[in-house]
Amino acid sequence: MTKQSRDPGQTIQLDRADTRVRHDAGLAGALRSFIDQVRSGDLGMLPVIVGLLLISVVFSALNPVFLAPNNLANLLFDAAAVGFIALGVVCVLLLGEIDLSIGSMSGLASAITGVLWVNSGVPLPLTVLAVLLTGALVGLIYGFLRNQFEMPSFVATLSGLLTLLGLQLYLLGPTGSINMPFTSPLVRFGQLLIMPAWVSCLMAVTPGVLIVIGAHRTNARRAAANLSSAGLSVPLAKAAVLTGLLVFAVFYLEQGRGVPWMFGVFVLVVAALNYALTRTKWGRSMFAVGGNAEAARRSGINVKRIRLSAFVVCSTFAALGGVFAAARLASASQQAGTGDVNLNAIAAAVIGGTSLFGGRGSAWSALLGVLVIMAISNGLTLLNLSSSLRYMITGAVLAIAVIVDSLARRSRASHGRA
Repeated sequence: MTKQSRDPGQTIQLDRADTRVRHDAGLAGALRSFIDQVRSGDLGMLPVIVGLLLISVVFSALNPVFLAPNNLANLLFDAAAVGFIALGVVCVLLLGEIDLSIGSMSGLASAITGVLWVNSGVPLPLTVLAVLLTGALVGLIYGFLRNQFEMPSFVATLSGLLTLLGLQLYLLGPTGSINMPFTSPLVRFGQLLIMPAWVSCLMAVTPGVLIVIGAHRTNARRAAANLSSAGLSVPLAKAAVLTGLLVFAVFYLEQGRGVPWMFGVFVLVVAALNYALTRTKWGRSMFAVGGNAEAARRSGINVKRIRLSAFVVCSTFAALGGVFAAARLASASQQAGTGDVNLNAIAAAVIGGTSLFGGRGSAWSALLGVLVIMAISNGLTLLNLSSSLRYMITGAVLAIAVIVDSLARRSRASHGRA
């Protein structure tokens, strides 16, 4: 029996076609891949999404006002200020570092805003610029201490917490607070301004469109290089589900006040930071240093520069969060940045999926995490529970998030060895 010969070019084409069929497994393949990913310990944002759904169900059952459109709008107003601080925390946690002074930095930022803008009459844009430069300077100091003296970030930022708190008290003086004009653009932005419905809908549709465009461009580049493509079935399904959820959320919020501009700006900054972390050399270096600093150094990454930039970004975002908090409260006081600000910001980043061990996280984790934290705080307030219970419950949620992260990390390690 003779063996038929096959043309080499035909063999290559058949192999490529077979690879393309295997690669483009469609929705069923994507589902199997997701299940395998969860089994390996890579949970991603799944725990926080499940937690947010459970919180919504429990609090709405205890008090139907929780899911009222106007209450959700107030929740989004409150989430923006803490969210900016949590964004900075994500950057330092990606490197396995910590910043304990973020609350004091935000309090100092609100004090600087009150002193320069209200008391001294400095124009608001210049005041905000001065606040951001102050935050960047503080981050530079932390990075310098960490790089030059190997001072643990825990110690450096703890000393910074006390120093910044002292500066805040000094700037506010004996009165202890500075009230901001209720008719000013900053206060109206923090308490009243709502996006037009068409802008909210546009923001809701944009992520799905970007998913499809990105997938199409990726497939086009792979086709041009004679490589297999994954098809568009999975991206289209993701875009449809995400767009449907976001459009429904916007429609529901529009039954009340609508979507606050304050939260809209926060989402845009989250998207910008996510792009920087996932699409730029700086972002890839952040993950590399967080995963293994020595390996990153040997591969040519300037570890000290990356570490310095992370502290600068963290303190700058904390300062911006202080400006937003001042806008929300219409005042700068000695209590700004104290209390549970540190806890909420760090908990938001960790609960959202950013690992305390470094090397894993995203900007979107801060968004989801801060929604969880603010939902808990808002729901407990509606139930008229004491602040002591709020602290204990939030602390318990943070502990659960860290336990889940540790177990997932152990599962990934054992799966990798297997």
